[in-house]
Amino acid sequence: MISDIHGCIEEFNLLLRRAEYDPSRDQLILLGDYVDRGPDSRAVVEQAKRLAEAEGVIVLRGNHDQMACDALAGEDDKRDTHWITNGGFHTLLSYCGGRDSVLLHPDSGWRDYTEMKRFMRTEYKEHLDFLGSLPYYYETETHLFVHAGIDPSLADWRTQREYDFIWIREPFYNHPVTSTEKTVVFGHTSTVDLQDGAGVWFSPLGDKIGIDGGCVYGEQLNCLEISEAGYKTYAVRLGERE
Repeated sequence: MISDIHGCIEEFNLLLRRAEYDPSRDQLILLGDYVDRGPDSRAVVEQAKRLAEAEGVIVLRGNHDQMACDALAGEDDKRDTHWITNGGFHTLLSYCGGRDSVLLHPDSGWRDYTEMKRFMRTEYKEHLDFLGSLPYYYETETHLFVHAGIDPSLADWRTQREYDFIWIREPFYNHPVTSTEKTVVFGHTSTVDLQDGAGVWFSPLGDKIGIDGGCVYGEQLNCLEISEAGYKTYAVRLGERE
């Protein structure tokens, strides 16, 4: 399981190699947030899409993926502003930075932004359709995988708002999970906010595992491996190369 790649394609590829990912024997699960803040969102989305189609990789939806889809789907100032102020500019740079007809800089005007949105909707429709089709969670017999978490106040977590699958924070990780006996594996909240260090966080109660190492914020990209032997973790620091 890997989460919160945020455009860090080099670290993502290195982590797959370091974990010795083999699609013939492993089930890879990605827990959302492929775009925004990092250097190459386009490459990450392209790879996630290819892995899903060619290797059956489970690709879940994150809040940043949802923000991008919401902003790019239409002309809504509030959604546009929400996305751009949360790292969307870097996604636009990744998708549109090579076009001479578009001036991409932090002071780009609204007309430029509208043109970039039109370009992405036209030239990368398959990427947007892919992100917009992603599921909110995935289950096995023993684990529940989700981007942000589940609402612990509900008797049946499946009835919660879609919003909470990709946005919930403190109400989830600060309270015991009682609506399922499965261990919840999640991203979204950097593990440095849950413990001293950016490694994978294992809840003292054993009901949750957080894997977002805050790579795009200068920390690391984590991979959690679950097997009959138990848990094993791998990590790649931001900027690390072989």
